[in-house]
Amino acid sequence: MTYQKVSLDASADLEPIDATILADAELAPSTRVGIVVSQFNKPITHRLLAAAVTTLRGAGIAADAIDVAWVPGSFELPLAADRLASTGQYAGVICLGAIIKGETTHDRHIATAVAVGIEQASRARAIPITFGVLTCETPEQAIARAGGAQGNKGVEAAEATLAMLRLMPTLTQPRNTTHASHGRV
Repeated sequence: MTYQKVSLDASADLEPIDATILADAELAPSTRVGIVVSQFNKPITHRLLAAAVTTLRGAGIAADAIDVAWVPGSFELPLAADRLASTGQYAGVICLGAIIKGETTHDRHIATAVAVGIEQASRARAIPITFGVLTCETPEQAIARAGGAQGNKGVEAAEATLAMLRLMPTLTQPRNTTHASHGRV
């Protein structure tokens, strides 16, 4: 079983929902983002990093407001992300890695530990720490997800971080008409 994303065409027949929508806030000019990247499978993770940085820059994040920390492998991502988040200097942290199945179940144990560690660090630090870690069966699948036929998951991780950075202020402020609108989804 794999994790898949439903195509946009499937949303065409969804019924509108009448609800209050929490609108995205603007990114502050001083927004800083940390990126933690695994050196293991660097030909893949470098591609993820390049795409993530390009996406952040395209959203107006200054180059000098993006810090990159290389760690030995994906297992080390949560600790480094938590350490960056604990400084209070970053609005969000992106974790990038590539875990590819080998002859044993080692990849599953690493992937689970990394996912749980990133999620725990994000909640503990109350900032978005996003999971941009490929968990693939083959090197070919990883290449396809690092700029190949399946796109680039570095872009998706950066986009998720940006979306959360825009949403977080609306979740921490009392509801008012500045950050909420009544409408249909």
